[in-house]
Amino acid sequence: MRLLNTRLMTGLLVHFVAAGAATAQAPVSPGPPIKVADLNRSYGACTDFYRFSGGGWLAANPVPAAFASWSPFTELTERNNLVLRDVLETAARNASTTSNPNTKKLGTFYASCMDSTAAEAAGAKPLESELSRIAAITTVPQLTAQIGRLHALGLGSFFGFGSAQDAKDSKLVIVSASQGGLGLPNREYYTKTDEASERLRREYVAHAGRLFELVGQSPEVARANATKVMALEVILANASKTPVQLRDPNSRYNPMTIAQADGLTPAFDWGAFMSAVGLTGVTSLNVAQPDFFRAAGKALTEVPLEDWKAYLALRVIQRAAPLLSSSFVNEGFAFTSKLSGARQMQPRWRRCLNATDGTLGDALGQEYVKVAFTPAAKAKAMEMIANLRAAMGDRIGKASWMSEATRRQALEKLASFNSKIGYPDTWRDYSALSVQPGPYAVNALAAREFEIKRNLAKVSKPVDRNEWFMTPPTVNAYYSPPLNEIAFPAGRLQPPFFHPSFDAAANYGGIGATIGHELSHGFDDSGRQYDAQGNLRDWWTPEDARGYTDRASIVEQQYNGYTVLDSLHVNGKLTLGENLADLVGVSLAYDALQKALAGKPRPLIDGFTPEQRFFLGWAQARRGNVRPEQARLLIQTDSHAPGEYRVNGPLSNMPEFAAAFACKHGDKMVRPENIRARIW
Repeated sequence: MRLLNTRLMTGLLVHFVAAGAATAQAPVSPGPPIKVADLNRSYGACTDFYRFSGGGWLAANPVPAAFASWSPFTELTERNNLVLRDVLETAARNASTTSNPNTKKLGTFYASCMDSTAAEAAGAKPLESELSRIAAITTVPQLTAQIGRLHALGLGSFFGFGSAQDAKDSKLVIVSASQGGLGLPNREYYTKTDEASERLRREYVAHAGRLFELVGQSPEVARANATKVMALEVILANASKTPVQLRDPNSRYNPMTIAQADGLTPAFDWGAFMSAVGLTGVTSLNVAQPDFFRAAGKALTEVPLEDWKAYLALRVIQRAAPLLSSSFVNEGFAFTSKLSGARQMQPRWRRCLNATDGTLGDALGQEYVKVAFTPAAKAKAMEMIANLRAAMGDRIGKASWMSEATRRQALEKLASFNSKIGYPDTWRDYSALSVQPGPYAVNALAAREFEIKRNLAKVSKPVDRNEWFMTPPTVNAYYSPPLNEIAFPAGRLQPPFFHPSFDAAANYGGIGATIGHELSHGFDDSGRQYDAQGNLRDWWTPEDARGYTDRASIVEQQYNGYTVLDSLHVNGKLTLGENLADLVGVSLAYDALQKALAGKPRPLIDGFTPEQRFFLGWAQARRGNVRPEQARLLIQTDSHAPGEYRVNGPLSNMPEFAAAFACKHGDKMVRPENIRARIW
């Protein structure tokens, strides 16, 4: 995945074993990387490789009731979460006696989250102070100050705000404001007029009304306030850019002085907001979407103040609802399940586990890597990254459509890539975070405020290039354009995707193609606009830029043709960056595998050649069952194509795949040569 900003991205946890802190365990067999029993040979490899490679698994693994989707990623996460649960429960038992400050915080935070009795007793009391402040607002300047206060508390409303790298001076950290403030996923949920969209909006208003009732409003007042909030959110949505428009990095770079920002939003005092959020001495900021702020500023004068107060109150309730009593939590799930399709709420221990990771992820990660990520695993991963980088260099060097001037800069950028593997060199310091026995809402809100202060403390300082934006146990990876780096947390470098003992084909298919995917993000339609230092700069000749976009447009059109849920199509433009990364990543990994196998024996394993096992490794990692509601949500919001097309899409463009499985012209897994995509 491409990391679009520098805000902390928490993820799902994978296993480690601890008794207060981690303790060593006997090695566990990683199991076979390619599972022959998961195939469905009633599908031909040359007809539908996604179902050939994983159809047996798909049939045997329906989505569990508490999930919106199920895949090897969630399987790995769940296996490890069961172990992590024991870790946190042990830490909770030892919290009052341990001398380890991180273990104490882990145990205390988790225990407070698990204390449902205290949450039920507290009810809505943790919100009373903030809701009273909102109710007392009588002027727009007071409203501005309250918006700033909510951002400082980690209950941000109205728009997105925080620190970010300067896109054109990547050494510095600046302040950035972006569109936001919506209760539904994005603008399209407010603008579409189909029956399903209109029904969801009605359900959202009803949900908002029930939340207002939970804090003591009468049904009549609650319904009226919910309607007011919806009308205001429609204004914000209409002023927002679409997910596709947000992919353009140049459109997101609009630096201006505080005075210029005030001119954009005359009724909103940016200096007063900065003071309320805790920033001093800031003279400029990046306004990522000026049109949004222009329209939002106009709404401050045209929409009644009482409507704004209702809007802020709802944002506070919604953001805090997971921290409160079951009535709030249940209401939140009742609505979000309409988006995700999940049939049951996640159990409390799992929700508390994820919350603890989001708050104290490095403290967990520090113990995790002691038992779950060996030096041998790190060495193998580094070796594979070097091989993938060399393969990318070869492809750039041989690109006949690229001029030497652009090629030199492309190779310079590739040589400048930073690789982060496993875990940070320096662990995050949590000494300033107060975690005390008592109500969970108090600890959770304190943690949010702590994270906001940490984030804003970066402003006007040099970029910390050692910082990670995923916790070590996260089952994911990222590329950051302004940092020009790839990062692979230890949690991603686990079976069934990777293990030092796996054969080369399984490792290059399971994780090598993902390494190639992340590397190639530096040269996808968005990432290619950043130079070797991570600055947003056009370093391509016009002819080379056209050559690239012509090739990329073939991929865009290919994915536009894929259909999900009857008539709902994949958005080839929204998913273009990830689709390009899939195509290039698999191709690079194939090249690297061939070099790794050169001069070595190539035995059949389970009847498959190394090349066949490579493609099976890629495909089996991306199989998954998805509920229809979740599929609809992802099509409208996610930059990744569905798993089926992440398998069949890139492989149908590769002559190497066709050769491995003896596919011929006319087979569904062989795209006609005149529309076959090849970037490098």
